[in-house]
Amino acid sequence: MIAFARVGALGSYAAAARSLSISPSAVSKSIQRLEQRLGVSLFTRTTRSLAFTPEGRDLHERALGLIRQAEEIEQMALTARSAPRGTLRVATSLPIGLHVIAPALPGFRRRFPDVTIDLRLGDQMTDLIDEGIDVAVRIGDLPDSRLLSRKLAPYRLCCLASPAYLAERGAPAHPHDLEGHDTVNLRYQSTGQMFRWPFRIGGQEIEMLPRSDIVVDTSEGVMAALVAGGGIGIGASFAAAPHIARGELSPVLVDFAIERRNITALWPESRRSNPAVRAFLDMLEPAFEHKVTVSDLATPGRGDGQAR
Repeated sequence: MIAFARVGALGSYAAAARSLSISPSAVSKSIQRLEQRLGVSLFTRTTRSLAFTPEGRDLHERALGLIRQAEEIEQMALTARSAPRGTLRVATSLPIGLHVIAPALPGFRRRFPDVTIDLRLGDQMTDLIDEGIDVAVRIGDLPDSRLLSRKLAPYRLCCLASPAYLAERGAPAHPHDLEGHDTVNLRYQSTGQMFRWPFRIGGQEIEMLPRSDIVVDTSEGVMAALVAGGGIGIGASFAAAPHIARGELSPVLVDFAIERRNITALWPESRRSNPAVRAFLDMLEPAFEHKVTVSDLATPGRGDGQAR
């Protein structure tokens, strides 16, 4: 039933298998057994697509309801134990997971050795409830009435370049000077749109889209290109911190940097009382505060358009 629910929610056996950490063939066999037991076909299959049959669509909604009830029973049992334990499924983007959450996990496990962490990194949006995720950490405005949320520490968006590139080409004094530089930009995997660079100029926030000869669809790829001397790019303070600390990148245009407070932790209502979820949420805030402040990219200036 869980395999059926995941296939219906994610649209393919392969995606359901990744979500459940089993093989696609195991998912296929589970669906076949369920169809034999119920005596109906749940999906229509071709070489390129997978769609519900009318019976499958109706049963999918009922299956989701049953699974959510089972999860609530499980959460009640976990709460009754009081001490954090069990498997905690966490979903987040690659840069947040790589630079903030993954480094904090060993310390978390030392405090709560009965908790097992299943960390899933990716830029695709995840439906926490349908995919059985306990906690997600996301960037952006993400309203969802089914989820509880907590804002995490702010971070800065600042331009960066390698010392070698700056030695050869010089540092821009104003965002408008980017026209004379090589730039590396990010393309969102989810939408295919290019990232628009925000700056604070003259007390106002403006966005620019510089011409970029190198475009990468992950922020870590952008950082790698910048370290190799690809030009100027823009990144979050928590992702840039290790490169700055190693002398691989230098901040530029810091007086025009923008501060954001749009990183949010999200979790389902059914996990409200789960001790492991509560402990993990308590760990997130100091983890983000440490990563942001330790990498301080210089306090943004008055935004009056004057480089200092």
